Amino acid sequence: MILVSACLLGVDCKYNGKNNLNDDLFEFLKGKDYIILCPEQLGGLPTPRKPSEIVDGDGEDVLEGKAKVLNDEREDVTRFFIKGAEETLKIAKLYDVKKAIFKARSPSCGSRKIYDGNFNGSLKSGSGVAVALLRQNGILVLNEENYREYIK
Repeated sequence: MILVSACLLGVDCKYNGKNNLNDDLFEFLKGKDYIILCPEQLGGLPTPRKPSEIVDGDGEDVLEGKAKVLNDEREDVTRFFIKGAEETLKIAKLYDVKKAIFKARSPSCGSRKIYDGNFNGSLKSGSGVAVALLRQNGILVLNEENYREYIK
C-alpha cells in the first residue's frame, strides 16, 4: 500500500484550490494499491487556503516545537499541520503503509526541499511536517520527481 498526495492525482486540494496532476504518476499507479489524501485538509485547513511555509526550520523542527508554520499573512497555522501529520500517520498505520509519494516542496509533503519561509519561492533543505512524522515512523517518503528510483 502506498500513500499518495491527492493533489498529484488531480484532486483540487492545493492551497489555491487547484491540483498538481501528474499524468506519469497516475499511469504508474495503475494496478497498485494506494490511498490518496491531503495532510493539510486532514488537519482541518480549508481549500482554498492561504499559502503557508515553515519558518525557522523544517518539519522535524515543527514537531519538536522549534519552528512554526505561518501563512503569508504571518498567522500561525502550525497546529493544523501537526494535526494533519498525525491523521496521515494514523491512516498509514491502519493500512500498514511502508511507502508514500508526496508533493515536492510542500510544507506538509516536501521530502527533500521545502520553501524557506520567506514566501519568495526560495528553497531550503528539509522536509514537510507530515513527511517528518512518517519518516520518524519508518515510512519511506518520496516525491513526484524521484518515486521511480525506489518503487517498481
